[in-house]
Amino acid sequence: MSRMKGGELIADYLVQENVPYVFGICGHGNVGILDALHERKDKITLVSPRHEQCAGHMADAYFRVKHKPVATLTSTGPGSANMVMSLATALADSSAFMAITSNVPTSQHNRAPFQELYHHNQADFAQVLRPVVKRSFQPSRVDMLPLALRQAMDTMVSGRPGPVNLDIPYNVYQEEADVELPPASVQHGMHRPGCSDIDLQQCLQLLEQAHKPVFFIGHGATLSEAGAEITALAEALGIPVITSPNGMGCIPGNHPLALGFIGRNGAYPANEAGRRSDLVITLGTRFDDRSSSSWKPGYSWNFPSTKLIHVDIDPQELGRNYAPTVGIIADIKTFAQQLQRGLAGKPQITAAKFAPWLDEVRGWQRQWDTFVSPHFESSTSPLRPEFVVGTLQKVLPDDVILALDSGVHHNWFMQFWQSKRPQSMLNSWGYSSMGFGVCGVMGAQLAAPDRPCVAVVGDGGFTMAPYVLCTAVEQNLPVVWIVWNNFAWGAIRDLQYGLFDGREIGTAFYHGETGERYNPDFAAWARACGADGYTVKRPQDLGATVQAALKNKRPCVIDVHVDSEVRPPSTGTWELPPIPYKEPLFGKPWRA
Repeated sequence: MSRMKGGELIADYLVQENVPYVFGICGHGNVGILDALHERKDKITLVSPRHEQCAGHMADAYFRVKHKPVATLTSTGPGSANMVMSLATALADSSAFMAITSNVPTSQHNRAPFQELYHHNQADFAQVLRPVVKRSFQPSRVDMLPLALRQAMDTMVSGRPGPVNLDIPYNVYQEEADVELPPASVQHGMHRPGCSDIDLQQCLQLLEQAHKPVFFIGHGATLSEAGAEITALAEALGIPVITSPNGMGCIPGNHPLALGFIGRNGAYPANEAGRRSDLVITLGTRFDDRSSSSWKPGYSWNFPSTKLIHVDIDPQELGRNYAPTVGIIADIKTFAQQLQRGLAGKPQITAAKFAPWLDEVRGWQRQWDTFVSPHFESSTSPLRPEFVVGTLQKVLPDDVILALDSGVHHNWFMQFWQSKRPQSMLNSWGYSSMGFGVCGVMGAQLAAPDRPCVAVVGDGGFTMAPYVLCTAVEQNLPVVWIVWNNFAWGAIRDLQYGLFDGREIGTAFYHGETGERYNPDFAAWARACGADGYTVKRPQDLGATVQAALKNKRPCVIDVHVDSEVRPPSTGTWELPPIPYKEPLFGKPWRA
């Protein structure tokens, strides 16, 4: 053992665990650990964005790209309270980082010192974060840190990943004790449970009985890095693959068997295949309301008429919304490998068996392409949404990492974007947090410094976090932000148009005196921060501007004026009870 300060122990443990970055903002509550980070700055880098929520989104996105966690550091009170949004976002999407928050000194607990929450319990901040983390730890002495650090790291990365909180009283950073570093974590990537032989045989039996099977894959498949295995299964059996946003890229989006997203703003072939299938093999998805048309039978799915094999590493997700025919607690990669081996003993289960079904699916793909493809070449000003998505698909390289924020633009990308690689389309899906894409793209760039990182964000979302430009310039991050400028909270305004007969209030951006549409000059804003800035109002300028921004390898904002009157064509439905839900614009529900 050696005599160490608490801050030194924390910093040394992060170095031992190969954590390259701490994203954090200073405060009086965490100044006690900053000196330890200064002494180790050649081994671990402190990156200080201009807002704590941004630090959390950066850490979240870093994990989604790299599947290795980093840490955040915040001070007492408001600094740590600003982490709630980013922690909730990470928890909802099974992303992991260690949130080190700071608290008041133990000698002042329950005396109401500066920024203590004390009305129900002393130093009660950990309870604020309880609903938004996988586990919170609150070591109150230096000699409690080794166990807390090890348990926090193991909890964060084992099983279904999630963020953890380490809440540290100020004095623990500076006090000393005879301690030693805990052993390195061996949990990450070690737990890959598989299904039982009985469950595997049931799955094979259901496949043998099926005539119209589909795969439905989600973030569990991405986290397990099971893309190659899933693609091989789909190709061997000729089974189409439906994908949640966080599962996109596990099978390349332009693969003939990839049907895209399902639900209200999903692709028509995905919804048609989902509601007409007789067996759904679900790999790491939750069946939330948006990917199941609010669980309305016949719109996206037809359970219980359709058989369901539901595989997830988290037992809580099995049967949450649909009772499975077979429910399996397993790692997706492991299960896919087991299924591959099991099929070797079932020569009667072949692609030829499902060929008639695949012909049906390809017919729906042709119908959908015929309906949507003309608008991808529409040359209008302002730009049509389909043209923007299509142009970016053409000019962005296959290895691009695309970070998307919450907003109407996300609906368009869910419906039409074809991600070519896993861990390359980053979405705030479960919590739909504005600011995730705006901030997270910088964490993605640090995780993959040799790859282009592009954020497509709404004008509303970007104005929530414009300070990101300061961090990008300071850190020399060649991130490109494409601002989808439609002068509105477009997704909500479209709900007003669709559900409230066009009565708009509080969703359009306009000048109160003139009534004219209003937004700041985002390109000038970028240039004022030291980044590059461009404005695109003509369709012929978009591709060249994006290519130039990537070539320059500098922080850049491209303000793209998008037609606000064009809305994504619904192919499923979505209900906001008790408001009546709308029927699909393209396609019709079908009951088995």
